[in-house]
Amino acid sequence: MRNVDRRQWLRTVGLSGSFAFLGGLEALALDFPERPVINDQPVRLSSNENPYGPSKRVREVMSSTFDEACRYPFNALRGLVQMIAEKEGVSKDHVVVTGGSTEGLKATGLVYGLGGGEIVAADPTFQAMLQYAETFNAHIHRVPLDENMQHDLVAMGKRVNNKTRLIFICNPNNPTGTLLDASALRDFCTSYDREALIFSDEAYYDFITEPDYPSMVELVKEDRNIIVSKTFSKVYGLAGLRIGYLIARPDIASRLKAAVMANTNMLAIEAAKEALRDTDFYKYSLLKNEEAKSLIYQTLDGLGLPYVRSHTNFVFFKSGRPIQDLISAMQKEGVLIGRPFPPMYNWARISTGTVQEVSAFNSALKHVMG
Repeated sequence: MRNVDRRQWLRTVGLSGSFAFLGGLEALALDFPERPVINDQPVRLSSNENPYGPSKRVREVMSSTFDEACRYPFNALRGLVQMIAEKEGVSKDHVVVTGGSTEGLKATGLVYGLGGGEIVAADPTFQAMLQYAETFNAHIHRVPLDENMQHDLVAMGKRVNNKTRLIFICNPNNPTGTLLDASALRDFCTSYDREALIFSDEAYYDFITEPDYPSMVELVKEDRNIIVSKTFSKVYGLAGLRIGYLIARPDIASRLKAAVMANTNMLAIEAAKEALRDTDFYKYSLLKNEEAKSLIYQTLDGLGLPYVRSHTNFVFFKSGRPIQDLISAMQKEGVLIGRPFPPMYNWARISTGTVQEVSAFNSALKHVMG
């Protein structure tokens, strides 16, 4: 869904500002039934996956693609690159398709961290790029989040020096679910992108409900030193297929393509194409995500547990007890929750699942918290 179309749709269904269903969810529910909880299997709310995907249309396309699985995916990839370029409003030479956005993160960490390059990032945030870059002797400046659990852009700017090669921004942030002020983010990027390349991880961009919130792809179009990563793992429900992409100025994109190792596969490519076409499933996923978050908020409010209102498909809340203890206790109740995110060891991250899965989480948490 193109950004302009998405903005219009968010306004139409009431996802901007305060959430209202306005009949949209009920109308779509007939085509996307709930996936039942299987009693002898744990409820998996630990990895920010979309439990409704892949959509029926995507599954049908994947099934029909098996006959082509013996072929290398180069021709099919060209078609996907064209679709992504049209979606993002850039030319094809801006697009780098990767094996999930994680491969794009790691490739970037390799290119700009190799040989002692310095990277500035928030803490806590998504670690895939940072930990991978450290294996190639990169130095990471981890800057604590501010009192609102957002990137402290002022403090991050102070860490930039003549050795800084990359500034990593995860927005909305994982694990906190917070969203940066759009003007502050743009000002930061345009102030520092001549000193270091800026990477904007937008894995959760689709879940933002502010209808006019900009992607940093807009700065890529201005030929700024910006890389943006996006993924098919979240709202499109294709986490297991491993496909994502980067958007960057063509000269930067060429460097990143040279560092990509795994690439992706024929089934993932055709699945991603159909996922871009299947706007009904996209809308349904966003609506169900808001419904699940609302149910989680109600439980946390009832238990008096502080939490961060989320712009993602997960909720970060303060349990007030060691996270490893809570993980173990919830697992005994048949529910898997997010891993530790140091230094916030008494906070927990819970992904939004189906309504049944969230209900199981709510019951388990109430029992565990006494």
